Parts: sequence; structure tokens; C-alpha cells
Amino acid sequence: MRKVDICGIDTSKLKRLSHRESQALLAKIKEGDKSARDDFTLANVRLVLSIIRRFPQSKISAEDMFQAGMIGLIKSVENFDLSVGVRFSTYAVPMIIGEIKRIMRTSNSLRVSRSIRDTAYRVLQARSEIEAEKDDVATMGEIAKRLSIAEKEVVYALDAIADPVSLYDPVYNKNGDELLLMDQIGDEKNTDDRWTENVALDCALQKLEDREKKIVYMRYYEGKTQTEISVEIGLSQAQVSRLEKSALKRIKNSIS
Repeated sequence: MRKVDICGIDTSKLKRLSHRESQALLAKIKEGDKSARDDFTLANVRLVLSIIRRFPQSKISAEDMFQAGMIGLIKSVENFDLSVGVRFSTYAVPMIIGEIKRIMRTSNSLRVSRSIRDTAYRVLQARSEIEAEKDDVATMGEIAKRLSIAEKEVVYALDAIADPVSLYDPVYNKNGDELLLMDQIGDEKNTDDRWTENVALDCALQKLEDREKKIVYMRYYEGKTQTEISVEIGLSQAQVSRLEKSALKRIKNSIS
């Protein structure tokens, strides 16, 4: 058996549990048996190690990823419900991966140049002085005027030293109701109107004859010229042009 020694654990000595043994330990864990919980968690360390191998290019150390993965494993053991009817690994893997990705995000800080950091330090100092003098929040304009720099430099410097925020960070969490940052960001591209237009276009395309549908697909989805299409389907360029115009007119009338 291959040995992996990490964080003081010799995986070659870890017990492998059968499905029946796992179910029995999980039942005891649900009843509050701490010993069963420890045994089950230790037996599933290999699961964490197998997931860590999916991140070979990560700049995070294996030890840090292992600790994050173990947090995910422990959370999985504590929250797993036998009545759901799925294997423990099916439930645990996404949670373990989530904890590993979380530590990777928080450790992936952006590098800021020395000059920008110096400007940011001066901005913070000036802001503190101004707010102490006027007993109110300092504006970007006031800070820029005191430092004799452009207002956009003040904003840029403060943005540069701000901690990056994940779209999956919660902005509200109360009584089990969680609202993520991404839930508050609008999508100007995939709007309800655009979705409706796509549905209408799809319905219109379905009403075309097979030859017209193929020409439209090759022309507007594959980006081919009428000459290329004529060679491929065995029609003249003039016939392809006529069929394309007819198809577009039918699509326009169908959507209208």
C-alpha cells in the first residue's frame, strides 16, 4: 500500500471502511457518538487527499489545501443526513472542493506596485487628517486637493489596496437565508427581453424548411460565405442568396 505522510498522518495505516461499516458509523454519529465521528472522519482522509490531487498547479501548499479539505470533510460529517439516500462521498466532495477553492481565493492576492502603495498610504493619512479636522467624512476631491494630485489617482490608489471580493461572498445571512454578492449584480446581456427574443428566434427557425434552416445556420452560426455554402450543399450562389433572403423574411415575419 502506498504511504502518504502529511500533517503527521500515515495514510497507509488508515482503515478502509466497507459501505456497511460506513452506514453503521454514520448512524452512531447521528446519535452523538464522538468516537464514531472521529473514526469515520479519519477513515475518510483519503477522500480529501484524492481531491487535493486535482489541484497540482496551485500556488497554495499541500498542507494548507489539506487543512481546508479537512474542514470541508468535518462539516460534511456533521451535516450529512442518512435519510437523503446518497453515499457520503457524493455529499462530501462538493463541500471539500468548496473549502479548498475558498482558501485559494483568499490567498490569491493581487500584487500592487510600490509607487501605488505609497500613494495609497498618503491618501489614507490625508483622509484621516481631514476627517479629524472637519469631524466628517473626507471626499475624494478634498484628499486630492491636499495631496495636489488628480482625483482619479486617489480613487485608483484606494481601489488598488482594497481586498478582492468573491462573487460568492455573502452580503446578507440571517436565519438561514443567504444572499450572495452575485445575486445583486445585474446582467445587461442576458436580460428577460433578450431571453424572450432568443425563444422567439428559436421558434421561428423551427418553422423553416430543412434546407433554409441549414443555410441560415451555416451563414450566421458558422460564419460561412454564400459561395462556400453553395459548394457544400450543391446549389448555385444565386440560389443560396435567394433561399437566405426568403428564410430571413420568414423569420422576421414570424417574430413580428
